[in-house]
Amino acid sequence: MKLPKSFYLQEDVVSIARQLIGKVLYTNIDGIITAGIISETEAYEGTTDKASHAFGNRRTKRTETMFAEGGIAYVYLCYGMYELFNVVTNIKDIPHAVLIRGIIPYEGLEAMAQRRGVEKIKQKDVNGPGKLSKALSITRDLNGFDLSSDVIWIEDKEIQIEDNQIVADKRIGINYAEEDALLPYRFILNKK
Repeated sequence: MKLPKSFYLQEDVVSIARQLIGKVLYTNIDGIITAGIISETEAYEGTTDKASHAFGNRRTKRTETMFAEGGIAYVYLCYGMYELFNVVTNIKDIPHAVLIRGIIPYEGLEAMAQRRGVEKIKQKDVNGPGKLSKALSITRDLNGFDLSSDVIWIEDKEIQIEDNQIVADKRIGINYAEEDALLPYRFILNKK
């Protein structure tokens, strides 16, 4: 079942980032359905979070998507080569987002392998935000797409994840965010 709009409108983006672990991210691109179990996320807490694109209420052509009502995709280009997928959360004008950092291949494995240029899709092929976007064919063309659409969506398949299987840690690659870089806003599924 697709996550309801109410899920995305929750106020606590950090809680949402944790709740997304174990949910299944789907895409239907050119009639090809692919999916992965979300295994790593990072929360970005909007205007007060030095790591957020919207820090200080920064509104640009790129960040405007973050200010929309929760439940849409925010896809942006990183380092001029990686397209990264985020889930916009909270109500309109509160720019919270959750970066999806990793997935476990779940459906459409052959298509995912072909998109990644490998013979067989493995965990290492989708264990980063740029890699998973490529495997699921997520591009900036999906920026602003409704996450209840039939193109990109997230489902709750009731995959059982115990609390002790989710590890909280600091976010990656945001040293510029000073003390905010150390916030435990990254969540990782520990399969052991």
